[in-house]
Order: sequence, then structure tokens, then C-alpha cells
Amino acid sequence: MARRRTARRARTAAVLAAAIALAAAGCSGSGGKESEDKPEQSGGGGEGPGTARMKIAMVTHSGEGDTFWDIVQSGAKKAAAKDNVEFLYAANKDGKEQAQRVQQYIDADVDGIIVTLAKPEAMRDAVRKAVAAGIPVITINSGAQFSKALGALSHIGQEETIAGEAVGEELNKRGLKKAVCVIHEQGNVSLEERCAGVKKTFRGSVENLNVEGTNMPSSQSSIEAKLQSGKDIDAVVTLGAPFAAASIEAKEGAGSKAEINTFDLNEEVVKQLKAQQIGFAVDQQPYLQGYLAVDGLWLHKTNANVVGGGKPVLTGPAIITEKDVPALEKYTANGTR
Repeated sequence: MARRRTARRARTAAVLAAAIALAAAGCSGSGGKESEDKPEQSGGGGEGPGTARMKIAMVTHSGEGDTFWDIVQSGAKKAAAKDNVEFLYAANKDGKEQAQRVQQYIDADVDGIIVTLAKPEAMRDAVRKAVAAGIPVITINSGAQFSKALGALSHIGQEETIAGEAVGEELNKRGLKKAVCVIHEQGNVSLEERCAGVKKTFRGSVENLNVEGTNMPSSQSSIEAKLQSGKDIDAVVTLGAPFAAASIEAKEGAGSKAEINTFDLNEEVVKQLKAQQIGFAVDQQPYLQGYLAVDGLWLHKTNANVVGGGKPVLTGPAIITEKDVPALEKYTANGTR
């Protein structure tokens, strides 16, 4: 293992030496050499960063059809194209499967790994193995409180309890009294923290409702049944953008007057805000999470930088309402917000 770490340090030193030599010679950013590893350039048509090809993998807890992670990947791919990085992605809602993916990337000797810690116990050993193998790790989105102890360079995302508290305060401002907090993935610590945060600051009552997040018709039916049995429920808080639409349908089916609000933002949520079908959304900037994670690993390898200085880098929360729609529509249409 020591031999492997020595080899990795040697490769890093070689990358830095090459970059310095290119700068001293006044070479172009691409090094004046075409390569099959050269990344696709961004719209500006600029050249690459002049650093050796890297391979960075991301493993998340995304379930099938979760558009949030499309936006995360969009940011990661943009940074990868800029930094001459081959970006690899894998996802599974099962913690053990996520850990196995991390192990596969360790075995493939990637240059960096990005992971989520929605289920930290399942991921703990795999992350520690990556760090022990000399592979830098950055955590994103979930499990900020576990990141440093597992040896990750930094965590990028929002502080989930604080985000939940912000939602509770917003519900208070709106004069709401009884809320349902919809958890679409049981065992996900970040989702539980959000609902706990809502309960902490909301002066009304909050009840958690667990639904089958990978089965949207089932989720909608569960929400509708809850609204039918609880006519005094005046607020539904969903923890992911796709569940806002399901809640709107459930509300209509139940004949409820509850206000629908949601965590996370996408093009559909912005349209729902504009149509006043939902009251507000909580934006944690997933594009930024993906972009900064890839860029952070590139900076660490090429210049020994640590984004955030070892402390979490916060990308949210921000409360988004109808008045914010004009400033966001073009970005959500592009799939970057």
C-alpha cells in the first residue's frame, strides 16, 4: 500500500512538473497535442487545462428517475470537460450496493471519488478504504457530519437540519398549522434530518409520511390517502422535486386545500411555482455540488488545494417563491438549476 501511495505521489509530481514546464515555455492550454483523451470543450471553444488526464468517479444514492441527480451530473460533467477529467457515475438506493461500487472504483485505481453519505453506516468502510488507498474523497449532498471522520477532504452541500428549520419558519410566516413531511426513502439520514428541522421550528404539528419513492403512483396514492383522512392538514412538504407533482395530483384527488411545498428545484417546480400550484421550494444548487466536487478533486491533485479548508462548503438552503421565477426560468430550462 505504501508503494502504491508513493507511486501516486510521483504521478502527481510529474503532472505538476509538466504543467510548470508548459507555462514556462508559453505553450497553449492543450499542450499543442491532439489526444483521444482530450475532453469535449465547452461552448466557448477554449482549450483544455494543460494537465494530465484524470479519472474521477461519483457514487450516489439516487433512485431511478430522480431528476435531481441529472442536475448534479450536469455540473460534474461541465467541470470534467474543463479539467480534462474522465467522469464516471454510478448510483443505487441500496447502501451496500453503493459501497460495492466504491470498491470497484478503488480497484480501478481512479484518481478521486465523490460519494454521498445518505446511509453512512453502509458507506463507512468503503470510504475509509479509498482514503487508505491514497484516493482522495469528497462527499456531497448527504451526511456532512460523517464526512471528516471518514477521511474525506471536504463536504459540499446544504446543512439538512438548517434547511428543515428554514422550511418550518417559512410555514409559520404563511400561517399554516398542520403539516405532513413526505419521506421518499426510508433510512436516508438527510431526509430524516430535514423533517426533524421542520419540526424544530414549526409552531404547528408535523407528521412524517413514508412513501415508496421509486414507485410514483404508489407515492401519490399514499399522499392522497393521508390528505383524505386528515382534512385539517394545510401543508404538505415533499423532500424531492418529483414528489411535488405527485402531491399536486394527490391534493386534487383528495379535494384538499393543503399548500404544497418542496425541497429541491427543477424546471417543473419552477413552472409549478409560476402557476401557484406550490407555495415555495428549497434550492440547494445541485449543479454546484457536482461542479465543485469534480473541480475540488482536480485542484487537490494539481495544486494540493482543499476546497473549504476542511470544513463543509454550503450550497444552500435558499427559499424560492413565485417572485424568483423570472430570474431562474432560463437556467432550469437548461437543466442547470
